Amino acid sequence: MTFVLQPWQLYLVIVAGWIHCQQQEVIEYLRTENQILKEKLDTKRILLSDDQRRRLAVKGKILGRKRLEEVGTLFTPDTILRWHRMLVAKKYDYSERRQKVGRPVLAKELVQLVLRFASANPNWGYDRIAGAVQNLGHDVSDQSVGNLLKEHGIEPVPTRARTKSWSTFLKAHWDVLAAIDFTTIEVWTKGGIVTYYLLFVMELKTRRVHFAGYTAHPDETWMKQIARHLTNCEDGFLIGNRYLLMDRDTKFCESFRDFLGHEGVEAVQLPPKSPNLNAHLERFMRSIKSECLEKMTFFRENMLRNAVRESLSHYHHERNHQGLENKIIAPGLEVGQVAGKVECRERLGGMLRYYYRGAA
Repeated sequence: MTFVLQPWQLYLVIVAGWIHCQQQEVIEYLRTENQILKEKLDTKRILLSDDQRRRLAVKGKILGRKRLEEVGTLFTPDTILRWHRMLVAKKYDYSERRQKVGRPVLAKELVQLVLRFASANPNWGYDRIAGAVQNLGHDVSDQSVGNLLKEHGIEPVPTRARTKSWSTFLKAHWDVLAAIDFTTIEVWTKGGIVTYYLLFVMELKTRRVHFAGYTAHPDETWMKQIARHLTNCEDGFLIGNRYLLMDRDTKFCESFRDFLGHEGVEAVQLPPKSPNLNAHLERFMRSIKSECLEKMTFFRENMLRNAVRESLSHYHHERNHQGLENKIIAPGLEVGQVAGKVECRERLGGMLRYYYRGAA
């Protein structure tokens, strides 16, 4: 009996052969790629996560040892199949359900309290922390506190007290601490482009900023005049401040620092190349430049003075500050109102915007 292929059967055989040929070419390419990768990583161990091993184990079990050897994988068939056996064994592992013996694990809230107290109070020992936690209704021993701090890499009191952070120091002196720094801006004048130096002073506790002045020539005479204005007994911005942080810019000359010292304000010069030690004022500089100064071209001093004045008004009365729990330094009466039409106040042609509710 002669078997005759129908036309559709012949077409199906041709298509199947073509697909098989395409698949073989893909497989050959992947095998060559794997072989090259193995040669590159011949002396290195490939580290996989548990999830990656699980995925390979599931796929490898489907293929079997023989087909895995033909593919030429990065891992031996025995390794992949061993992962599969471990995956199966883990399925029937009920050790986590067994009743645990020994000391109970400390509650998450208790752990957070201990770490919080230790970080915020460098001089507190294990007994002091345990007592503070007990005041909040948690029963914990000083030994447990010590073990917990060791697990989280927190040093004992003598070492921890000597490694007080700069932020802790600043917060301890908020009430008497201020910072001062320069920034520059280019202004078009009749004589061409002139670099102006803008001097700002910040009261760190409140984040209030004072624009001390600007000049194209910040010489010693100008700096001494600035010192007089800042320490004026009637309305000087530095009244009530004991320390003034500044970098080692030569514009903060010795006569400037001495004048401040005579008025009861000690000039604290920060180490070289340490902008993070004056981070609050540096952050203000970044804000006023990115939100205003760098977006404008100044053709005269009046434009510069007006831009700085509007920026500071926005900074104090309309801008939320993350360092102050996202609040405004000096908010108006409209803040927090829930009734009334939402209106927008624009400064500098809409460059700075503030949204508030108008009177109902």
